[in-house]
Amino acid sequence: MSQNIAGVTHTPHTHALSADLEEAAHRCLVAGFEGTTTVPDTLKRLIDRGLGGVILFTRNVRDAEQVRHLTDTLRAIRPDLLVAIDNEGGGIGHLASAGAPDVPGSWALGVVDDPGLTARCADALAGHLASLGITASYAPVADLQHHPDNPIVRTRSFGSDPELVSRHLRAWIAATEARSIASCAKHFPGHGGTVTDSHHETALDPRPYEELDLAPFRAAIAAGVPMLMSAHVVFPALDPGRPATLSPRILTGLLRDELGFDGVLVSDALEMKAIADRYGEAAGARLALAAGADQVIVAVPDLATTLACRDAVLDALGAGDLAAERVHQAAGRVRRLAERYASAPTAVAGWDGAAGLEAARRAVRARPGPAPVRGAHVVDLFPPPHPALNWGGEDLLTELRAVDPTATGTAVTEEPADPEALGAAVLRRAQGAPLVVATYDAGLHPWQTAVRDALLAGRPDAVRVSTGMPEEGDALRSYGRGRVNLQAVAEALAGA
Repeated sequence: MSQNIAGVTHTPHTHALSADLEEAAHRCLVAGFEGTTTVPDTLKRLIDRGLGGVILFTRNVRDAEQVRHLTDTLRAIRPDLLVAIDNEGGGIGHLASAGAPDVPGSWALGVVDDPGLTARCADALAGHLASLGITASYAPVADLQHHPDNPIVRTRSFGSDPELVSRHLRAWIAATEARSIASCAKHFPGHGGTVTDSHHETALDPRPYEELDLAPFRAAIAAGVPMLMSAHVVFPALDPGRPATLSPRILTGLLRDELGFDGVLVSDALEMKAIADRYGEAAGARLALAAGADQVIVAVPDLATTLACRDAVLDALGAGDLAAERVHQAAGRVRRLAERYASAPTAVAGWDGAAGLEAARRAVRARPGPAPVRGAHVVDLFPPPHPALNWGGEDLLTELRAVDPTATGTAVTEEPADPEALGAAVLRRAQGAPLVVATYDAGLHPWQTAVRDALLAGRPDAVRVSTGMPEEGDALRSYGRGRVNLQAVAEALAGA
């Protein structure tokens, strides 16, 4: 017989399970939800039955006071609920309206290569989380930026050198731990060697085993990172048939048995198309737990998807297709994590709010730049923010006008119908003024290259700026599009 919960029809599993096994299954789920002040009834019931955690997004954030009230409300339902969020810094975060400290993306921190400064930035982010009652951060990124055409890691990584990345991971993890916030190194065993974003389709890393980017993950494990997140990436050298998130060979054989990780292994979000399109979220949840994951994230706010994943796990347990021992093991790891991190700190000391801007400035000035210009006309080319990652809204002209009110210009966030016509119009407006042309990973977005080339043809004296991965010919490089990245490059442009 079917039952209707919050307007969603569910078919209960047909095999009776013990109460402790049902609770264990719920511990293995992390749910997204809609709302800023109230908790949906369906989510309350899931929490009552043992839900392991929730993940917050921009949709759940209005201001700092509201977020703290929301996390207190969640924890009042059950005190050992983990409250998590993606909080990498740079343009990757969801707490801008809640007063998040501005820190540059990880690539800029790697350019500066001062682990003490990285620790100060990580401490600021973790201290802010603690003040909001958020106790788990799905950061830092441990991926190496390996492939030049990789569309998803890029400036989220500390770099391409494993030793550099490892030392910054250690600094980040230690600073986060000192705030009693759980950090999470991602995306195991590495997403930097793909040319596909697993948010959109199946990603593949074709390299042989000895060339895979395992060293940073070894360093994170040695540093005591309490969580790792899996990648929805197929590694034929390890398992040609399944992405890492669903692969026993990778999650159990490699991560647990060979690398010795005994913390909580959480999946990347199951609604990402690399999983959802091929397997479906519900089957993905069952397969990930069987493979060795301890928690699976269902980030979409539609709780019907979370319930479908839950029901698939319970049905698999009842039918014997998923071992009860595996789920009890996973739930035990989640309980230990909750014992250590779920309680929100009652008092939070201040953090260094200036660390992020210091890091961004040092990154921009890590190499010689052009002479300052005033009254420039700026053309800022960048794609729309990634919906799963960026809080978005930052642009170079706004930051430049803060230090040089005479600056003019525009932001272009999509391919123009006629790049040459746009270029001609810009050249007319910029007559008599210095011209600045900023691109964001133009190699991945050919329309940016077309617009830039049209502008440079008429104004070879234009100052080229990169706000993403650096490119040959860029005079100034911010190494990211976080607010402080753009502020630092604006200061360098204006000589402020």
